[in-house]
Amino acid sequence: MIKILKSKRGEGYIDTVVIVMVAMLVIAFTVRIFPIFLAKNQLNIFANELCREAELSGRIGAEVTLAIQRLEDDTGLKPTIAWTARYISGTNRIQLGNEFTVTVSQEVDIGFFTFGSFPINLTSKASGKSEVYWK
Repeated sequence: MIKILKSKRGEGYIDTVVIVMVAMLVIAFTVRIFPIFLAKNQLNIFANELCREAELSGRIGAEVTLAIQRLEDDTGLKPTIAWTARYISGTNRIQLGNEFTVTVSQEVDIGFFTFGSFPINLTSKASGKSEVYWK
């Protein structure tokens, strides 16, 4: 009996099983986290595209709304969008050279299988200057 307890046979198999289980958990965690980086990249692109559209049109209007709809269809994201700008009095127009900022935010769930849900708020900002002179 003592000889059997002191025996080291089969020890390598247990180590292999533990290593495989740890490797599978790492792979599962990576597969679950990777979409967060993709969503952040898409939010950055979303903000930059909206910023460029507002620069070219010189206002936050129909052109920007169409760009938002197009980007939502392309990316599958439905972010919250906030604008900070100095408008021409009583309009949605931004005078030539005036700066504006667009902030795009989206909540993404990073739940890890049965361990629960962990929502993360991703935010992207882009700034630009109007390229249109309004008379």
